[in-house]
This record gives sequence, C-alpha cells and structure tokens, in this order.
Amino acid sequence: MFTIDLTVRNTPFPISVQRKTAEDAEAVYQLILAAMSSGKPEIVELKCEGKTERKIAVRASEISGVQVTQKDSATTASGRPPGFFALTSE
Repeated sequence: MFTIDLTVRNTPFPISVQRKTAEDAEAVYQLILAAMSSGKPEIVELKCEGKTERKIAVRASEISGVQVTQKDSATTASGRPPGFFALTSE
C-alpha cells in the first residue's frame, strides 16, 4: 500500500490518501504536480483506495508539498516514515 501525503498551507497535519500499486500512486503524484504547477486555483479531488469512504478536495494553489511513501518502507528511530525537512536561516 502506498500513501500520498499532501502538505497544505496553514494546516498543521498532512492530508493522506492511499493507493494499492506504485503505478497508481505515481499517477496521483503526477496529477497533483500538474495541478500545483498550473498556477490556477483549481480543485483537486482525491479518493482513498484503502478506505473507500474517504474523499478529499483541496485547492491546488494551497498545496505546498507532496510525498509518496510505501506503507512497509523504512522507518526512523521514532517509528515514523521519512518526511519533509525544512531549514531556516536566522
């Protein structure tokens, strides 16, 4: 199972959907990238394959990041999968 996590501006937690195959996860990833780079305030609607009742809709211009992880992928010492990392200069 693959999880696609969306980081949305001004939202403290990611939005996630699941896909069963790597090809389906890559297709969703490319769809989100295309919507983000279009520059238009279009709505991206996604449905979850793992929990079929889960649906989300988010404005593409508000998505600040997207990542794809495999459910059984390597985890860090904290037990969490690798994710986004940001550096700030002071």
